Formats: sequence, structure tokens, C-alpha cells
Amino acid sequence: MLELVIKVSVSYLLGSVIGSLLIARLAGGGDIRSEGSGNAGGTNALRTRGWKFALPVVLIDAGKGVLAVLLIAPLAIPFVPEAAFRPEWIAVACGIAAVVGHVWPVWHGFRGGKGMATYLGALGVLAWPALVVGILVWLVVLLLTGYVGLSTIIAAFAVAAYCLLITGLSPLFVFGIVMAGFILYTHRSNLARLRDGTEHRFEKAMIFRRLLGD
Repeated sequence: MLELVIKVSVSYLLGSVIGSLLIARLAGGGDIRSEGSGNAGGTNALRTRGWKFALPVVLIDAGKGVLAVLLIAPLAIPFVPEAAFRPEWIAVACGIAAVVGHVWPVWHGFRGGKGMATYLGALGVLAWPALVVGILVWLVVLLLTGYVGLSTIIAAFAVAAYCLLITGLSPLFVFGIVMAGFILYTHRSNLARLRDGTEHRFEKAMIFRRLLGD
């Protein structure tokens, strides 16, 4: 049990390192949470500071999920008894902890991003085909609607459904459904704006609708 607690705690602390805030500090920029939507994630970074700033932000945030699952989860800790859990469950727990750290970072006043990039990084290690499914669904919904938040929510639930279909009631499915619910929660403000008709829309992304003349 101690092994699990240590690995989950380290994964959370790793997740609490926010890409946009780290890069802004290194580059001498201001806190991105005071701009745009007030979110510290990649989407707000892209909207407020452009792709040159947003790209490394997304890579850092996704990398946290990768490291939590790929390195921290299987790490042997000296003098600590091995946890009585299957390795798959430890990997899932570390991935979830990294996402939680990104959303509620202890280093930054518990105000972070919405967790999608970190989730995708962890998912890519746990099951890369599920990651491909999620990206494809996200792209299709974005091209049809122009709404990033809606695309993200639908993609997360599509991944959970895929995991259930392929692996059944497995640790991977638990990761998928827990993360889908978590992504839904972190994007609740997007849903509220959709309901009110005030959600930001990427019109340039709506290729399908332009081709159809809509």
C-alpha cells in the first residue's frame, strides 16, 4: 500500500507542474490565468498567445501523463514493499493522479487547466489505439461544430466506450470512464456557455460545414 501512496503522490506533484505557467515564468511573461478564459491549459494558451507558446505548453502537459504512467508507475522503490495491486491498476492510479494535479496544482494555488493534454499523455502509454480513437473523434466533432470543449467531452466518452468494447470491465476501462467523468466536470463551464449561446467557436475549423455550403 505504501508503494501505491508514494507513486500516486509523486504523480500528483508532477502533474502540478503547469506547462503554461512554467514557460511564462522562464520567458518573463505574465500569468496566463489572468488572460482569456482564465484557464492555464493549452486551448487558452493558443487563443491568447499563439501556437508558438501553446505547442510547448501542450507537450509539457501531455508529457506529465506519459511520465506518470511510463516511469513512475513501474518504478522500483528501495526498501518499500511492493503493493498488492496489479501493475495495470498502479499505472491507472498514477495517470489519474497526474491529471488531478494538473487541474488542482499544489504549486499554483490549486488553479490549473482542464486536464485533457495530461489525460491524453497517460492514455497514449496505457493504450495508444484508444488515443487514436479519441483524437479522430475530437477532430470530426471539431470540424463539424467548431466547439473545442464539446469535442473534448465527446472524445473522452468515445474513448471510454472503446475501452469497454475492446477490454471489457478492465483497469483501462476504469481509467477511461473516470477520466470521461472528470473531463465532463472540468468542462462544465463550456457546457453552460453552449447552453447560453456564448461559447467560443473556432469558425476556421468548420471545414465540413463550409464544404457543404452551410
